[in-house]
Amino acid sequence: MGRGRAKAKQVKVARQLKYNSGGTDLERLRDELGVGDSSHNDDDADDLNDELADRYADYADDYGAEDDDDDRTSGRR
Repeated sequence: MGRGRAKAKQVKVARQLKYNSGGTDLERLRDELGVGDSSHNDDDADDLNDELADRYADYADDYGAEDDDDDRTSGRR
C-alpha cells in the first residue's frame, strides 16, 4: 500500500524538475555555442545580409525578366 505515496513523490519531483529547473547559466551557454557579444553580432549580421543582397542582385541582373517569360511558357501546357 505504500506504492501510491512513492509514486506521488516521484511525480512531485518530476514536476519540480520540469517547471522549476531555473538555474540556466546563459553566459556559459553563450560560450559553449560560440556566440560573442550581441552588439558585435548585429554588425556582422548586417554586413552578411548586405553581402548576400549584393550577390542576389547580381543574379537578378544576369537572369532578368526575359527568363521569367520563358519559364512560364515552357512549364505548363
